[in-house]
Amino acid sequence: MNLENDEVIKLIKSVDENIYLVGGAVRDSLLDKTTFDKDIIVQSSEVFARNFAQKTNGTFIELDSENKIYRVVLPDKLNYVDITESANIEEDLQRRDFTINSIAINLKNDEVIDINSGISDLKQGIIRCISEENLVDDPLRILRGYRFAATLGFEIDKNTINLFHKYFDLIEKPAAERITYEIMKLFEGKYTAGVLLQADKLIEKIYPVFIDVKKVPKNTHHHLDLYEHSVETVNQIQNLYEKSNNIVKQHLDNVDFGGFSRLAHLKFAGFFHDIGKFSTWTIEGERHRFIKHDDVGSKMVKEILRKNKFSKKQIEYISNMIKTHIYPSQVVSAPNITDKIYMRYIRKMGENSIDNIILAKADRLSAKGPAITDDIINENINNLDKLLKYYIDIRDSLKPLPKLLTGNEIMELLHIEQSPILGKIISELRNEQFEGNISTKEEAIEFVCKNGNKY
Repeated sequence: MNLENDEVIKLIKSVDENIYLVGGAVRDSLLDKTTFDKDIIVQSSEVFARNFAQKTNGTFIELDSENKIYRVVLPDKLNYVDITESANIEEDLQRRDFTINSIAINLKNDEVIDINSGISDLKQGIIRCISEENLVDDPLRILRGYRFAATLGFEIDKNTINLFHKYFDLIEKPAAERITYEIMKLFEGKYTAGVLLQADKLIEKIYPVFIDVKKVPKNTHHHLDLYEHSVETVNQIQNLYEKSNNIVKQHLDNVDFGGFSRLAHLKFAGFFHDIGKFSTWTIEGERHRFIKHDDVGSKMVKEILRKNKFSKKQIEYISNMIKTHIYPSQVVSAPNITDKIYMRYIRKMGENSIDNIILAKADRLSAKGPAITDDIINENINNLDKLLKYYIDIRDSLKPLPKLLTGNEIMELLHIEQSPILGKIISELRNEQFEGNISTKEEAIEFVCKNGNKY
C-alpha cells in the first residue's frame, strides 16, 4: 500500500499528524483502486474540519453535529474528506459494518491496525460482517453488503448471508434517500446481475413490484421467467458495455444526472423495463401477450421512483427508457429502412439514442424462447448495430430542430388558453418536424390552423 503520493493525504497530514485513515479509502488502497473520498478519525473533529477547510479553501459541511461528523469538500468538487471524532480507534473499528472496512492506518507512523482480520478477508475476496448488533443498529448495512459484492465481485460469508436474511424486514427503517444511494451504487457495479439474483428477497422488500414480476413464467419467446429475464437484461447491458467501442463507453460513463453514470441508470432501467407485463398479461393458446406493457411500466416506475426519492431527471430518463425499450427494434424492422427512418428515430431519442439501442439489444439477447431462432436474434442485433453506427457517424453534425412557433403564438392562432390541448398540439407539431414534413414557420402555422380543432 502506497499513500505517500496521495495529494489529499499530504494535505490532511499538514494539518495534524495524529490522524487515522479508515474505511473505504484504506480498503481501496489495498486493492489498488482510486478513491476520491477519505474517512479519517481525529481527536477533535469540528476543530480539525474547520482548519482543514480553511487551509485547502474547501467547503465545510456539518453532517451530524450530535455525533460530531463533518465533511470537507475540496475545491475540485471531486475529492472530499469525512471527519469523525473518537478517543479509541479500536472501539471505532469494532462498530463498523464489515471487516474489509475496519482497517485503519495511523498517518503519523503508517502503522496498520487490523483487529478484525480485514486484510485477510480482502485477499480472499470475502465480505464478512463484524457483528449482528452492528447490522441491527443500521439495517442499511445489509444493502451495503450486497453493494460491495456487486462492485468488488466478492463472496458474502455464509454466516453474514444468514444474518442478512434474518433482518431483511428492517430494510424499511433507513431513509429512502440512503436506500436509493446504495441501490445506485449497486447498479454501478460490474457484478450487479449476480447480486440481484442472490438478493431477490431483499429487492422485493425495497421494490414490491417484483413480487408480481416473479409470477410471469417462461413462454415461447422467453427462456427465462420474467424476474430472471429482467436480471439477464442487466447482465447483457454490462456485457455490451464492456464490448463497446470508446465512444459508447465514454457516453455511458458520463454522469449527467443523479450523481451516477448513465450506465448505472441504464442497468436500473433494464431491471425495471418489463414491470408492466404482469398487469397487461393475457394468454391466447400458447402465446403470452403483454400489450402496451412498455407504456404501463413507464407510468408505474414514475410512482415507484418518486416514493424512493429519485430526482426528476433520473425519473425522466428511467421512465423514458422503459417506455421506448421496444422502439429501436420496431424502427429497424421496417420493410424498407431509409436514412429518413433512422433520422426520425434519432430526432426523437436525441442524446439517449445510444442508451436506448443498448437496452434494446440487451432485451433481445435476454429472450431466447423456443419460438426465437438464432437467425431472428442475429438479424435484430445486426440491424440495431447499423442504427447505432448511423447515430454515431452523424451525431456531431446534428443541429437542434428550431422552435417554429411558441406556445403563445399557437394560443393566439387558435384562440385557446394554456391547457393539455396546447401540449398535444406542440407535440404533434414537433413530430411533423421529426418526419421532415414541416421546416418553416409558414408551414407550422398552416399545420396548426388546419389541425388545431381536432384536439
